[in-house]
Amino acid sequence: MKLETLYKRAVAAGIAKDPRGPAAVQRLLDEERAKSETLKDDERDAWEADRLFNPFADTRLLAGDPSAEVKKAMVGIDMDAAELVLAHTLNRDRAAAIDVVIAHHPQGVAMAQLPAVMRVQSDMLAAHGVAIAVAEQLLETRMSEIERRVLPANHTRAVDAARLLGLPMMCLHTPADNCVNTYLEELFEKAKPSRLKDLIDLLKKIPEYRAAVRRMAGPKIVSGSEATHCGRISVEMTGGTEGVRTIYESYAASGVSTIVSMHISEEALENAKKSHLNIVLAGHISSDTLGLNLLFDEVEREERIEFVGVSGFSRIRASER
Repeated sequence: MKLETLYKRAVAAGIAKDPRGPAAVQRLLDEERAKSETLKDDERDAWEADRLFNPFADTRLLAGDPSAEVKKAMVGIDMDAAELVLAHTLNRDRAAAIDVVIAHHPQGVAMAQLPAVMRVQSDMLAAHGVAIAVAEQLLETRMSEIERRVLPANHTRAVDAARLLGLPMMCLHTPADNCVNTYLEELFEKAKPSRLKDLIDLLKKIPEYRAAVRRMAGPKIVSGSEATHCGRISVEMTGGTEGVRTIYESYAASGVSTIVSMHISEEALENAKKSHLNIVLAGHISSDTLGLNLLFDEVEREERIEFVGVSGFSRIRASER
């Protein structure tokens, strides 16, 4: 398939699995189109045409000809200059061309815009009964914190390496996170685990988490115990990065008892414990891998490509589940 086709299919799959719903995402795209028609000349340098079809600022085609043919992709959770040199070496030594390098975590302009994708978190909180005004105001503070952290970073290192090595590169972040978020929500809704042990057992039946167990990085209860009742479960797998660290009291007041996440900071964990919430960490790299695999299942519906997994990723197709 064409590089541009792969990119746009991934974006479309991310929209289909977005927790806000496709209609809400379409409204955002419509607003972006209207905004694009009123941009002043000095504003156009900070605007991208991708925004007309891609609502995920942390997902971009970073380097390469969009019309290039893709037969083999090297995919990893974190892809930096070292992985790009590896791809270049494989191309040189094996005569089996890697046509694109795909990172999960954002690089380049996608990394610079990471705070923008966090807004989905307020909608997710509202869906669980947290007052939208509370969610939005607390999130604005957290987004500002992440923006200050991201702003001074050297975003272009990996992308510069990709260009110099002649390797197309893209990153697929929120679309993959949306896929794993929706998948786990539907799994828990269907299976209705009673206790945290049941929830952990459910996760361990998923190949990506089962593989993580073998690597000593499997799902873990960090607040609560195996015998604790799950109650109402909230899945926190999308939204760019960790959200508001002081939101847990509002979560508990809304009726949520258990939060399933990829990772959690110590400050957030202590606040969750003070609010008597159960916290289950499914695993970071394993959750990202599951999200990418679900995303690629959608991308490959019409035609397959070959995958070379590195940096924590291994391809597991739907037929292998």
